Amino acid sequence: MSITGTLIIQMIVFLILVGFTMKYVWPPIAKALDDRAQKIADGLAAADKAKTELSAANKRVEAELGQARNESAQRLADAERRAQAIVEEAKARATEEGNKIIAAARVEADQQAMKAREALREQVAVLAVKGAEQILRKEVNPAVHADLLTRLQTEL
Repeated sequence: MSITGTLIIQMIVFLILVGFTMKYVWPPIAKALDDRAQKIADGLAAADKAKTELSAANKRVEAELGQARNESAQRLADAERRAQAIVEEAKARATEEGNKIIAAARVEADQQAMKAREALREQVAVLAVKGAEQILRKEVNPAVHADLLTRLQTEL
């Protein structure tokens, strides 16, 4: 066989191989490549969708955190106002209680002063009677002169 014959046979075998490959081997490879490209495209689309959802979720989380911060600040302010009101109420109660104690002490002091005045009047009356006894040099009978002594005591 000559080189030309071998070359022609190799060309024919090559063309048969190319034809066989194009008909039976290439379509499954092309289909596998197309399927792979589709899977990659789907994965990229899913990643973009997940990224968008993540961004939206982050925005929702930030909004909820902001709302939670606002609520906690509001509750803290309410608690401070309530504590201030309780302190003011306690001060008012303490002031009121102090005023009651002062009023009671004044009433008691007035009563003590009245008792002291009464005791002083009685002592002055006794001294006046004794002084009158000495002036008159005779004994004054308290039972007999009770009316006179009572008038004297009220005048003092």
